[in-house]
Amino acid sequence: MAFSKLIVATFVLSFLLLHVAEAHVVTESYGPKRSLLGINCGAACLARCQLSRRPNLCHRACGTCCARCGCVPPGTSGNQEMCACYYNQTTHGGKRKCP
Repeated sequence: MAFSKLIVATFVLSFLLLHVAEAHVVTESYGPKRSLLGINCGAACLARCQLSRRPNLCHRACGTCCARCGCVPPGTSGNQEMCACYYNQTTHGGKRKCP
């Protein structure tokens, strides 16, 4: 009887140790390796402002908005809802700041 209790206790202890070791491996393999890639504001704004009548002004405003928000909507105009922060930037006069 004591021998069977020892076997059960060993089995439970082994199971717990394997569970803890597996959780530790999963944390190490997925946790630190993830990284957030920043956006290349220069390239994104160059694409956004390529058809603008005032490309320098567009690029400067877009660069400011991109630096603040970390995103630029796709396309050359519109689609500002794709990046809420970009969409909500306004000038002192209440006009949309970001092209």
